[in-house]
Amino acid sequence: MRLSDCHNVADFRRLAKARLPSPIFHYIDGAADDEITKRRNSSAFDDCDLVPNVLAGVADIDMSTTVMGRKINLPLMLSPTALQRLFHWQGERAVARTARDLGTWFGISSLATVSIEEIGESISSPKMFQLYIHKDKGLNASMIERCKAAKFDCIALTVDTIVAGNRERCQRTGFTSPPRFTPSSVLSYAAHPGWTLNYLFREKFALPNLDTHVEAGTNVAVSVADYFNTMLDQSMDWNMAEKIRSDWGGEFCLKGIMSADDARRAVDIGASAIMVSNHGGRQLDGSRSPFDQIAEIADAVGGQVDIICDGGVRRGSHVLKALAAGATACSGGRFYLYALAAAGEAGVRRITGKLRDEIERDMKLMGVRSVGELNRSMLRWR
Repeated sequence: MRLSDCHNVADFRRLAKARLPSPIFHYIDGAADDEITKRRNSSAFDDCDLVPNVLAGVADIDMSTTVMGRKINLPLMLSPTALQRLFHWQGERAVARTARDLGTWFGISSLATVSIEEIGESISSPKMFQLYIHKDKGLNASMIERCKAAKFDCIALTVDTIVAGNRERCQRTGFTSPPRFTPSSVLSYAAHPGWTLNYLFREKFALPNLDTHVEAGTNVAVSVADYFNTMLDQSMDWNMAEKIRSDWGGEFCLKGIMSADDARRAVDIGASAIMVSNHGGRQLDGSRSPFDQIAEIADAVGGQVDIICDGGVRRGSHVLKALAAGATACSGGRFYLYALAAAGEAGVRRITGKLRDEIERDMKLMGVRSVGELNRSMLRWR
């Protein structure tokens, strides 16, 4: 299978599976417990139908929207995800350049494999930093100050990972960061020499936003579960979130909001946006999908905060359904991680281009000339 054979997210997933060692692929692909929520994140869109209008004069359409004060060219953002140079040696740099050229938001994780400073210097398009609150208060303060200095546009505080979800695929494969070559995994690494040679002989793997304070994940191999369970602050509460917003002083997003009550509290503490997200189904299995909650949350906050539907997006029509239900924009991680793993920057550009084309085509087929024309009258739930 070649890059030119990849026409959708499922195609890129197949190519990524062929090109990655098993522990790495299953880290991207896996989720918590029985992975019911992961599957629901996409299948939820199937339970809702679009009702198009016709004869609307759609020769020229406007796909732009505004999120946290920044106008973007299409209502799809590239969510922050961790450890990207494990998936392909180009990592976050490839994703950032693609987002810049698309004219949309891009984010890096606290567990990114490139530094806050490098992204700040190289990317002028809107960029967010996904902040995990660690027990080490000095580390938290350091990351916030570095984001200020690098002129990041937003901090997205992750609120759904105070403990790690039960990611059984990672337990079976022995996935760690950095990778640990064990008797049970070495054959898979050996069977993928392209990945292995790139990992061993290109730029040394590092987590440069953390390694000023901790060795875990860069110099000491740990599982994601062990990292979250030992390093993150489980006492995080609304008061702490409000203090972080105050310390940051800029556009502030809460990533991991799923209930209408929490959405209202996000408004109360001055959040600019919420990412309605269940962490790709990697935390609480059995929780609702983001799309399932958009209408309820939109009704609860009444336009007082931007709503980003994060997770499960595989098609342009999914984006339109979320916007019609009340979202400001959509975002996702797996859809571009599969493409990154499959073909580096060329893959990310191809899948985001495909999704952009789908959004444009589907808007025309829906008879809307701007994303603001999408509304709940165009949806029917089965």
